[in-house]
Amino acid sequence: MSIVICAGAAAGARAAETNDYPTSARADYVFGCMKVNGETRQALEQCSCSIDVIASLIPYSKYVEAETVASMNQALGQIGAMFRGANEAKGILADLRRAQAEAEIRCF
Repeated sequence: MSIVICAGAAAGARAAETNDYPTSARADYVFGCMKVNGETRQALEQCSCSIDVIASLIPYSKYVEAETVASMNQALGQIGAMFRGANEAKGILADLRRAQAEAEIRCF
């Protein structure tokens, strides 16, 4: 019986790792995606699929970092230049871009 409990706990931990994105973050992504891709039922399904793929590829903490870097890249002046020039920021953003590309292939 303890084997089943351990296996169940391990499966639950894996599910928690792949589902660490809060509902509000997923909803924000879907709303933004639908604005770009049309406000249709098909866009809802594709955008929901897209954030699920992204969530399966990068943890939420890395997603937040990448979104912050992307936002700061658009800033003007010295602050924006610092983010655009930082190699670590480029790597974080590249991970998000790869996840988005995979989501595009799988969902659209």
